[in-house]
Amino acid sequence: MTTASPHAHGVHFGRTDVQNVGMGVGIVLIVVGILGFIPGITTNYSELRFFGPDSKALFLGLFQVSMLLNIVQLAIGATGLTMSRTALGARNFLMGSGLLYIVLSIYGFIVGVDSAANFLSLNTMDNWAFMVMGIVMAGAGWLMTRHLEEDVETRSSTPGT
Repeated sequence: MTTASPHAHGVHFGRTDVQNVGMGVGIVLIVVGILGFIPGITTNYSELRFFGPDSKALFLGLFQVSMLLNIVQLAIGATGLTMSRTALGARNFLMGSGLLYIVLSIYGFIVGVDSAANFLSLNTMDNWAFMVMGIVMAGAGWLMTRHLEEDVETRSSTPGT
């Protein structure tokens, strides 16, 4: 019988790797949502609108933002922190939010920057960033939990664990 340390099974600080990634993504999204409301970090701050293509504020001078988009980022981040309490929740958060970001990216590309349907105030940089984030998040959720059920079964059937 071999015993491996919890680290060998992807457990750190009492959390699995997928939980740590889910929490990390949640924290980053909350920080981005907050920073989107701070003048200087968000340029053209006087042009910040609640929603729509008329918001010309730029987060880090690159990404068009609106108050609604910042609130959405905060909400998704908070959801990530909450759901990442369990490995299954973290997986569902990463994969679900990743899919959401991919859909928002495709929507942004389809409606265009100046369209009235661009209710989140997305520009081309936002669309590409959302596409990359979505693929990375969904991929991480899937890759990090491919053997999750096997690990849970192994741990629950191993005496003394």
